[in-house]
Amino acid sequence: MTATEQHLAIDGGDAVRQAPYPRWPPAATSEQERLILEVLRSGKWGATQGRYVDQFATRFAQLHDSRHGVCIANGTLALSVGLRALGVRPGDEVIVPAYTFIATATAAMLIGATPVFADIDPATLLIDPASVDALITPRTRAIVPVHLAGCPADMGRLVAIARRHGIPILEDAAQAHAARYEGRAVGSIGEMGAFSFQTSKNLSAGEGGALVTSNEALFVKAWSLHNVGRVPGGEWYQHEGVGWNLRLTEFQAAVLLPQLDLLPEMVQRRERAAAYLARRITEEVEGAAPASRPAWASTHAWHLFVLRYDAKLFGGRSRDDAVRALAAEGIPCDEGYVSLDAIPALVAEIASVARRDRTPEPCVASRAAADGAVLWIRQQVLLGDEEGLEDVVRALVKIQRRWG
Repeated sequence: MTATEQHLAIDGGDAVRQAPYPRWPPAATSEQERLILEVLRSGKWGATQGRYVDQFATRFAQLHDSRHGVCIANGTLALSVGLRALGVRPGDEVIVPAYTFIATATAAMLIGATPVFADIDPATLLIDPASVDALITPRTRAIVPVHLAGCPADMGRLVAIARRHGIPILEDAAQAHAARYEGRAVGSIGEMGAFSFQTSKNLSAGEGGALVTSNEALFVKAWSLHNVGRVPGGEWYQHEGVGWNLRLTEFQAAVLLPQLDLLPEMVQRRERAAAYLARRITEEVEGAAPASRPAWASTHAWHLFVLRYDAKLFGGRSRDDAVRALAAEGIPCDEGYVSLDAIPALVAEIASVARRDRTPEPCVASRAAADGAVLWIRQQVLLGDEEGLEDVVRALVKIQRRWG
């Protein structure tokens, strides 16, 4: 596509948005460059040699109201290590939402467990506690709520369900760095919290992940699992358990550490932008309603800005048509997830190992979101200025009028 074509809308006219939104990840800071060079020149590149991985783990855990942090190679493995530390074993069941990235499910499969798909609340798109409760069996060993797009799940109800059944919670907070549920940091509400530092995430090192917990025993288990079965403070060849080398590197920690100082202002910036965009879309556009923000979300991380899309109010045109049209107008956007219970390869793999006596019911709300009821505005938009936010509104209005 040529530079000229990038500025043309689908109808051949000028696109609403001519300038790019801020890039993500953002340009490297001088502090990141300094730390990277320091690590490079030191020759201490691995987590067992340097000091920055431990520094980041401590500060990141503190940010999330937790006593301990373990830095892991990526977010998928953080979930797998967390589940294993919680006692999940092959043949056990782990309840996850159907509307999430596939890694939430495959992380359980990586250790031989079976993911069981819960439906979502169609208003918030977060895991539905009632669906979770209905899916619990004697084989259920963990519940993994996802703080989707940076919005905390309904942890009050989920914790009550988990305690009633004696089942631990591992929070999937991959998209929710620094988010808070009724003032409490995500990751600290269940037994453990898992985070990702993959390229798109609000804290990014290209790849990477972390677990946080305040439970000393769980920390020691997770630390051992990610460090070839060693024990904290033990000898180099003292393997008290079975584990793997799943460690983060000093280079990644050097990229992440300076971002911790920038994160509070970044969260506030996203909050302000999202509030403005939600208000303006509600005022100007019928049929594109922001996903409901529940009252318990005292801090929303706004990894994404999610819209519920009503095709009837856009001339009957599909959500996918709307995404293509918005992209042509210069607005970064996506169709969003495929419902996990509708991915043939995943369903077939689960069926080959599952021990359930009956075929699970389709997750209706998740499938509706995936099939066209939802679209995502990417996080770059929330990092722009007010004019950039207004361009989203203008693009939606333009498309609606064109299709009306």
